[in-house]
Amino acid sequence: MEIRRRNPSILSLLLLSLFAIASAKVFFEERFNDGWEERWVISDWKKDENLAGEWNYTSGKWNGDPDDKGIQTSEDYRFYAISAKFPEFSNKDETLVFQFSVKHEQKLDCGGGYMKLLSGEVDQKKFGGDTSYSIMFGPDICGYSTKKVHAILNYNETNHLIKKDVPCETDQLTHVYTLIIRPDATYTILIDNNEKQSGSLYSDWDLLPPKKIKDPEAKKPEDWDDKEYIPDPEDKKPEGYDDIPKEITDPDAKKPEDWDDEEDGEWTAPTIPNPEYKGPWKPKKIKNPNYKGKWKAPMIDNPDFKDDPDIYVYPNLKYVGIELWQVKSGTLFDNILVCDDPEYAKQLAEETWAKSKDAEKAAFEEVEKKKEEEDFKDDPDLDDEDEDDGDDDDDSEADTDADVDANAEADSKHDELFCGREETVLKAENFVMHNLIIILTAFRCQSLELCSAVS
Repeated sequence: MEIRRRNPSILSLLLLSLFAIASAKVFFEERFNDGWEERWVISDWKKDENLAGEWNYTSGKWNGDPDDKGIQTSEDYRFYAISAKFPEFSNKDETLVFQFSVKHEQKLDCGGGYMKLLSGEVDQKKFGGDTSYSIMFGPDICGYSTKKVHAILNYNETNHLIKKDVPCETDQLTHVYTLIIRPDATYTILIDNNEKQSGSLYSDWDLLPPKKIKDPEAKKPEDWDDKEYIPDPEDKKPEGYDDIPKEITDPDAKKPEDWDDEEDGEWTAPTIPNPEYKGPWKPKKIKNPNYKGKWKAPMIDNPDFKDDPDIYVYPNLKYVGIELWQVKSGTLFDNILVCDDPEYAKQLAEETWAKSKDAEKAAFEEVEKKKEEEDFKDDPDLDDEDEDDGDDDDDSEADTDADVDANAEADSKHDELFCGREETVLKAENFVMHNLIIILTAFRCQSLELCSAVS
């Protein structure tokens, strides 16, 4: 009897996809609709020092959907801390997906855009930089050197930073950041639903001691020859080599006509380097026939290594939080998700970010265009354009060479003055930014526990 296998139709695949999404476990999802304030707790951290920043509920200055709102930092040079609670869960034997969107409307030059997952019991009113966390994930920008995605995992009460470099987006538009951790201890980092990095928790973080180490008892054998090249024993120094002087009398030198031997002493011709002199003789080098290579201590099993099959597990995840410091405010967070299904997270990104990204970009470009037009109108250094269309023949004559030279000289002086003033402003801005970055780095290093000192 012949058995026919039917290829799955588009409809069946769609139904399977919808079934998979419907079966996803969503532990936390926040689109900041009505009532979001009841789900989030603003921390009092830094409030006593008047350094706690205020959050705005907004869709931003430019957007693709004015009804899609999030929370945005609103004050410069401020700390921000806010968190939400969800039913405690463990990701053991489950895939963990952590996703959110973030937009830096202020063209962020120094500050964070990351979020945290926290475990256990947390006093949300005291949530701040010293509060321990399980996962910290998201973009971080600081000056010209730091423009990356943080992926910090807490293991045995120690924070471990990913060893791979994951560049982040730096424009002023919304982007979606996704971290996926699987039960096989593999991970994937996506930006805007595109994979940017993947690998293993074992290799890309120093969560566990290395499996193999160099044998600390091993020593290089005394007869080990690690010289790749040796002097050629057959090479002989040419006869008379040592008799070649380093300097010789300059053959072109002549005694000056006004030289007086009685007053100036006996004239001696100056010396010059001898072109025949080649330095101290050394035999040429040849390959060492006894070369054994560079000695390396043999690798042995690390006695301190102990495998942990639950290296990926966070047994009591309970909170999601935003804790950061910003020199310049304007970062907007939205569409936060914690679930067990990467496909569901992808669909959420498609329904929110992807649906409105083109309209948002167009709105941003329109804002930038208007800003440029206003800057042009307000710039006192710009020359007024000649409004005369040249109807009068007497006024429409071409500039003479003298006029062209005069105009070129005036333009040159204008550019010189403008560039000089611009350079002065840039130096002042760079000085201020340098000091702000130092202050920021000190705060952030203390918060992230990644630096031992700030120079």
